[in-house]
Amino acid sequence: MNSVFFDSTLNEAERRAQIYAGQIFVFSPRPTSVALCEFARELTEAAFKPLDPRDAQHSLPVEQYVAVLAELKPRFIHHPKSKELIRDLLADLGCDLAETYFDVPRLRTATHGGYLTSGIAYAFHPHRDTWYSAPFSQINFWLPVYEIAPENALAFHPAYWRRPLRNGSRRYNYAEWNRESRRNAAQHIKEDTRDQPKPEEPVELDPQLRVVCPPGGAIIFSAAQLHSTVPNTSGRTRYSVDFRTVNLTDVMRGGGAPNIDSECTGTTMGDYLRGTDLSHLPADIIRQYDEAPAGTRTAEAAR
Repeated sequence: MNSVFFDSTLNEAERRAQIYAGQIFVFSPRPTSVALCEFARELTEAAFKPLDPRDAQHSLPVEQYVAVLAELKPRFIHHPKSKELIRDLLADLGCDLAETYFDVPRLRTATHGGYLTSGIAYAFHPHRDTWYSAPFSQINFWLPVYEIAPENALAFHPAYWRRPLRNGSRRYNYAEWNRESRRNAAQHIKEDTRDQPKPEEPVELDPQLRVVCPPGGAIIFSAAQLHSTVPNTSGRTRYSVDFRTVNLTDVMRGGGAPNIDSECTGTTMGDYLRGTDLSHLPADIIRQYDEAPAGTRTAEAAR
């Protein structure tokens, strides 16, 4: 059974346990989440000025649009203020910053129609983040920067929470992806030829869940949830922010969601930064996850 918890009062440990069991949490906009989205909006509007970023695709050649994103997205990702705002939000949501590690935020764009769906604005097919070397204890945070609609939202496919889906994750290794494919994202404009984990059998998209929350609202879910980018038919580009967290206790004990169908190798553990001082996870933990057998990716499995 999958449930949506709205503005839940569960403590953070209880929330993590529910998320690992397939539940989804939604929080109304709050000052800390609004601040993060407003900062993303500020940078985005400066980059596209004088155009409204939501409508810029209708005025710019796609190559020029990609050039704007190629400068905008790294600026947001690596800006020190982005990390500060994430720490504020996590503390506001009850996370212990000494135990909570987060990765840098991404600014996502989903353009209307087929204007740009590859490379730097990749439209994600149905997938689990765990197909991409994420640990099973990873928790995803997704926040819309502007108003969204069912026609440009994020879709969940909860029927697959305990149902395996044949996929290409067995060919994926995170370190190899970073070496060979990530840096070339902006070059993929008309078609994205990079080998990414995708379903290798038909996906039953329905029943699906599309959560429509205001700008600054937060949708929180497990990396093991099957989800996808809704094909945007709203007429405007959707902008959103997402980032991911892990809890040190869960990382150490190998906790998290069940593995249903992930066969990738490697780990994203080296990306996470501790909430208190932005230090990385201990090197031995990262190594243990990196060396764990395909389909396990826990410290316990590598021992």
